[in-house]
Amino acid sequence: MVKNKITLFVITLVFALLPLFTRAKAVHNAIILLLIFATLGEAWNLITGFAGQTSFGHAAFFGIGAYTSAVMFYRYGVTPWLGMILGGLIASAVAAVMSYPCFRLKGHYFAIATLAVAEIIKQVFVSWSYVEGATGISIPIIPRSSGFLTRLFYLQFTDKLPWVYICLVLFTGVIFLCSFIENSKMGYYLKAIRESHEVAEAIGINPANYKLYAMIISAFISALCGSIYAQYILYIDPFMMFSLDISMKIVLLTVLGGIGSVYGPIIGAAIFIPLSEFTRIRLGGSGTGIDLMIYGLLIVLITCFQPKGVIGIAGRIAEKFGRKPTGGEGGVETVS
Repeated sequence: MVKNKITLFVITLVFALLPLFTRAKAVHNAIILLLIFATLGEAWNLITGFAGQTSFGHAAFFGIGAYTSAVMFYRYGVTPWLGMILGGLIASAVAAVMSYPCFRLKGHYFAIATLAVAEIIKQVFVSWSYVEGATGISIPIIPRSSGFLTRLFYLQFTDKLPWVYICLVLFTGVIFLCSFIENSKMGYYLKAIRESHEVAEAIGINPANYKLYAMIISAFISALCGSIYAQYILYIDPFMMFSLDISMKIVLLTVLGGIGSVYGPIIGAAIFIPLSEFTRIRLGGSGTGIDLMIYGLLIVLITCFQPKGVIGIAGRIAEKFGRKPTGGEGGVETVS
């Protein structure tokens, strides 16, 4: 437990210091996106990696958070900080309503149900005139002469560096929360449910309740990420915020890094986001999709040869190095 905290502290420190060594906007942008998607991966990992319930609909919670903060500011001038919390609460409520009946389903039926719910929510927002429908919302920009405190209040900055640290605070809070849950009673219960519903029920665990708790927390975190992303890019529409691409990126980066591990989404995001940004900057429109092709190839190789992802590969390497001094067979220590 102490070792995990030290590792997470070092990761946070690296992200805090890295932007100070360069003023390149492209690097700062990549760090911001990396932190946002790593945080989304941590949120998805709670319900899928810990509880074993595969969700393909997390873009719904991401979009709800984005739209709530954007609409509150766009229509009423409410600070995005308040809209962010409200978005998280609304997303959690939606998660509770949709998840309770969906949790009666198992395996791929649950995954398909979450995908269908996300698509329904997207179509609602496409047709909803109050949120400008398919046209989307351009978030009003405050005067350039505004002071830093005003800009912080409305989450609008002339530089990307403040965004790095705002995303870092959210990222740090979430990974420590997930680490705490993983080693708590709830974490052990979720892992028991993942391994076998029947066995979990036999020892007195209520699978429906604990899966619901995990989904609510996961939805709240995803909505916070959506709110920050919306304020960062200053324009949203339903096709962007509720896109299946977002759900798939969350799933794939977590699987690549190592599902069921706190470090998995961080490693997956650290591979995917720089790759995506590099191809976008270098190749522009002509390179559209190349990052996804490379990423897809990595996923195929990982799932074929090491289903536990990069974390599993690191574990096997550590095992090999650990065997040499003793010459014994030894067991594999699970990295989590």
